[in-house]
Amino acid sequence: MIAIPSGFSPEDYLALERDNTVRHEYRRGLVYAMAGGSDDHSRLCINFITAINLHLRDGDCQFFSADVKVNYADAFFYYPDAFVTCDPRDREDRYVKRYPKLIAEVLSPTTENFDRGEKFEDYQQLESLEEYVLIAQNQMRVECRRRVQDASSLRWERVVYEAGDAVRLRSIGLEMPIQELYRGVSIL
Repeated sequence: MIAIPSGFSPEDYLALERDNTVRHEYRRGLVYAMAGGSDDHSRLCINFITAINLHLRDGDCQFFSADVKVNYADAFFYYPDAFVTCDPRDREDRYVKRYPKLIAEVLSPTTENFDRGEKFEDYQQLESLEEYVLIAQNQMRVECRRRVQDASSLRWERVVYEAGDAVRLRSIGLEMPIQELYRGVSIL
C-alpha cells in the first residue's frame, strides 16, 4: 500500500472521496489508493455476500460490500470486502458505517500483512465488532477472530476453517460449508 503524499484531515479525505471515481482508504492522516482485485478475490466476495444476503433476508441487520466505508473516530475509514451492521445508528449515513458486528477481508498478497496486523488493530477499537473474518485466496482457509469477554478481560480467539469444514459465523448465526464459499475459485 502506497500513501498519497500529504497529511489529510478526515474532512479533506471525505471531500476527496466525494469528488473522485477512484476509491481510497484513510488511516491517521494518510490516504491510500485502492488497487483492483483478482477474479478469485471477486468470486470469494460474491460467494460470501450471497451467503450473507440469503441468511439475513429482510431482518434488522444489513450487509455491505466494498462500496461503503467503515469508520472509527478520526482514526480510519476503510472499505472492507464485506461487513454486517445491525445497529440502527448505521442507517443515518448512507456512505459511512460506524457500528459493524462482522467484518470480512479477502486476503491479497499485497495487503495480507496489513489486514492481519494494523488493520485488525484498528478494527479492534470498534466496540460493536464481534467477528473479523480473513478469507485466503491461495488455499481453502478461513480465519475467524472473535471477541471474547470473560469476567476479567477482553480478548480475541482465533478459529481456522479448512477443506471439509463448515464455516461458522457466530456473530450473525450463519454456518456454511467452506466448499460453497470457494465455489468457482481457481484453487479447486
